[in-house]
Order: sequence, then structure tokens, then C-alpha cells
Amino acid sequence: MKIGICDDEKDIRELIKDKVLKLYPQSDILLYASGEELLAGELPDILLLDIQMQGKSGIETAKELRLIDKKLIIIFVTAIEDYVFQAFDVDALHYLVKPFSDEKFSEVLHKATGLLTDRKKSQFVDEKKEKPSLFITTKGEHIIVNFEEIIYAEVYDRKVIIHTPDADIEYYGKLKDLEEKAGEGFYRPHRAYLVNFDYIRKYDAKNIYLKKGQALMAKQNYQGFVKSYLRYNRMKGRT
Repeated sequence: MKIGICDDEKDIRELIKDKVLKLYPQSDILLYASGEELLAGELPDILLLDIQMQGKSGIETAKELRLIDKKLIIIFVTAIEDYVFQAFDVDALHYLVKPFSDEKFSEVLHKATGLLTDRKKSQFVDEKKEKPSLFITTKGEHIIVNFEEIIYAEVYDRKVIIHTPDADIEYYGKLKDLEEKAGEGFYRPHRAYLVNFDYIRKYDAKNIYLKKGQALMAKQNYQGFVKSYLRYNRMKGRT
């Protein structure tokens, strides 16, 4: 279990680190001196995040984190209560106001670790279930591709190109047929692209930025995409 502490005051980072280690001595502690350092580095499973920091504030940092990892468990640790409603906007688990008692800190951190354990159990069960897949014949080879491994697909010169984390697979076919098989976890923002909601990092009215590549957004499809994307995330319990 990796627990991150992001605070621009070293003394505070060390104080919270000591509190965490008393409760979970086997945990890996990741320390960050700023929001920028956090966003550029390895992400933890649970994050204790200060709000008032030099550079990016904790709220700004959390908003960017949510584009990268919607499941990261965030606990705000701050000296003021003014941002409590903004904390809800980024789906923070809790809002600890300094100074807080050891009992309250323990209660909140135990809640976070319990949530993390439940998620891992659920993920393990899901992984054991049969995964929907696509059977493709290309260049004399027969390939099985799990839909959850598809980052996005595009059509070019009568070929469909499927992009996965490990390979790009080309075959003759129609993107419409793939769209019908893929299900509600996918969306076609442009006639030439089909994207997997789970791999989206960010988007705007012109482009969708994925973990591998980029897809165009047709102007007339933007509102439909946003509604479908938010509905899908609500269904997955991410918003």
C-alpha cells in the first residue's frame, strides 16, 4: 500500500509521515513538496493533500489528478475550512482541518484503507470473470483482443486499426461493426474514431487525449460525448 503526503512544509510532511507509520508501519510513504512534483511523479493509492501550497493549490492539483486517476483516494489536510465544498467537486474522501486529533486522523485513514481493500477485492473478482473479447483474423493470424484492452480504434483506407497498450492491430472491417460489439464503455466522437472511456486522460471540443494517442472530436458530437462519458463514470462509481 502506497500512501502519499503532499505539503510544501517539510515539517508537516514529516509529522504526517510519523502518524501514518504508527498506524501502518509496512506502508510505502511517498513525499511530495508541491502539486507539480506530485503530478510529475509516481502516484500513491491514498493521498494526504494540503490545499494552501506555493504554486498549484491542492484543489488545482486534485482536479488534474482526477483526469489521470479517478480512483485515487484523496484526503485533504488543511488549516482552513473555506474549501470544503470544492473538495466534494473532486470526490475527496475526507477534509481534515488542522489541528486534528490522532483519533480523528486514525479514523479517516482507516476508512481510506478499508475502501482501498474493498476495491482490490472487487477488482480481483472482476478479473476472474470472463472478459468480453473480439476475434480478429489478419495477415493469416487469428487474434483474440479483450475489449478492455482497446484504448481506441480508428479507420483508415478500409482498414480498422485497434490500438492496445502492447500493439496496433490492423484488419479489414467496418468501425460501425466494432462500435456495436464494443458496448457502452466506448464512444464514437468522430466518424474515424472509436474511444474507450477508461483510457481518456482529458478532452475538449476538438480532441480526446488518450493514454496512447489522440482522437478527433466532431463538433456535433461533443455534447453527446460529454453526457455519455459522465453517465459511464457515474455507473462505474467514479463521480
